[in-house]
Amino acid sequence: AILHALHHPTGSKPLAEVARGRKNACILVCDITRPVPNKLILPPLLHILEEEGIARKDICILVATGLHRPNEGDELVELVGPEVAANYRIENHHGKVREEHDFLGTTPNGVPIWLDSRYVRADLKITTGLIEPHLMAGYSGGRKVICPGIAGLETVKVWHGPKFLEHPMADAGIVAGNPVHEENTRIALLAGCDFIVNVCIDGQRR
Repeated sequence: AILHALHHPTGSKPLAEVARGRKNACILVCDITRPVPNKLILPPLLHILEEEGIARKDICILVATGLHRPNEGDELVELVGPEVAANYRIENHHGKVREEHDFLGTTPNGVPIWLDSRYVRADLKITTGLIEPHLMAGYSGGRKVICPGIAGLETVKVWHGPKFLEHPMADAGIVAGNPVHEENTRIALLAGCDFIVNVCIDGQRR
């Protein structure tokens, strides 16, 4: 089903077509706090990238930790699976290390946009994630792996501040008029994304 989705995506050209001719790629994955089935998503996705000529050494899997701790060792193997962990370059986002971020400007609502340079400068930008109701952003997935996933401390402090979080529309299941959703969507669109793979899971994490 995942392979079929990569070849016949919604609202996008097939991944193979999108990847053709690109020099390098950065793939964002959620950290260990989100039950995204990376072990199922990543192998077919990576296979397509290499088939289209992107060398393995030029693919970076970036763990979108936000301001959480890095995922390393056994935890990293659990996150992506042993095969991917052993054969690909996997790096953690460090939200508090300013020099690892590029500044993309300030939004009209006053949020300074600092995002991980490895993603911002990548020739092919891919995001993965999980869609479920989210307490403040309406739903998880999509734009959230970029902001706050790979955002710097200065960005998160403002976007995750009272101006946005205390708004009456910043609630689960609401996107229209939700400033938390609207703001990180604006930031994600500015960062860019060439292809996205999101899933929904059931009560048994299938």
